[in-house]
Amino acid sequence: MNKGEVELANLRKVVGFVGVGVMGRGMISNLIGAGYPVHVYTRTKAKADSVLDKGAIWHDTLAEVAEAADVTITIVGYPKDVEEVYFADSGILAHAREGSYLIDMTTSKPSLAKRIYEAAKEQGLRALDAPVSGGDVGAREGRLSIMVGGDKADFDEVLPVLEAMGTNIVLQGPAGAGQYTKMSNQIVIASNMLGICEALVYAMKSGLDATTVLKSIATGAAGSWGLTNLGPRIIKGDFAPGFYVKHFIKDMGIAIESAEEMGLDLKGLKLAKSLYDELAAMGDADLGTQALFKLIARDVLAQ
Repeated sequence: MNKGEVELANLRKVVGFVGVGVMGRGMISNLIGAGYPVHVYTRTKAKADSVLDKGAIWHDTLAEVAEAADVTITIVGYPKDVEEVYFADSGILAHAREGSYLIDMTTSKPSLAKRIYEAAKEQGLRALDAPVSGGDVGAREGRLSIMVGGDKADFDEVLPVLEAMGTNIVLQGPAGAGQYTKMSNQIVIASNMLGICEALVYAMKSGLDATTVLKSIATGAAGSWGLTNLGPRIIKGDFAPGFYVKHFIKDMGIAIESAEEMGLDLKGLKLAKSLYDELAAMGDADLGTQALFKLIARDVLAQ
């Protein structure tokens, strides 16, 4: 087939999408905008209202979505949720059409990604792990970084679908490689967010205007996505979730567990997780990761 025929074939693919949360809403909207018919399921139908208004097709069960789709995408909360949606009797592996593609975009355990891949292969299905980074803004704007593990032929086949949701899409290696890469990403974010919060507290305590400080440091050697995008939110006191504290704690736990399996002791990551655990204990688990500032600033700025 020529390029035009390949693009048309991909647009004929029916996409199933499981999980309509902060990230999922933007991803589904971009898939619909790219011309894909999208069938959706989430536990609470009201969460899907915004994408149903844009043309997504609702199903009452997970099984119905899997049966309808050429490509089934999942982005749910925790590894236990991933395990349930794939391995339950009413789940995806039991109901997906032979030859269809399964893409788990949840940040989950590398070992679980490998297990899904092997189970899918036994049933004539193709599975990829493809966690994402970029937060709610990247999801809305179709600029997610997508880290993929699986077979190259399968990656090539679903690449146009992934391109509807992201701009930096890299096949990292075999099954599980996407999740290992995402853990590397989360390790960086954990220490970076701690640094951002401490830097802003320091600037404020010294009497500087934090917004003016950002103008200088965000484009220098200290620059990062978090500083540019979440720094201004912190200064405004906007702790709404682009990514939940509770989910970040989950991710850090997975990374620590995975690191220990490899004989690594990641002290910086453990410190960051201990602080986020304390933040969650304060009742802030449903805020965004930038809410760490509340904990860092609590005692310092009150003095």
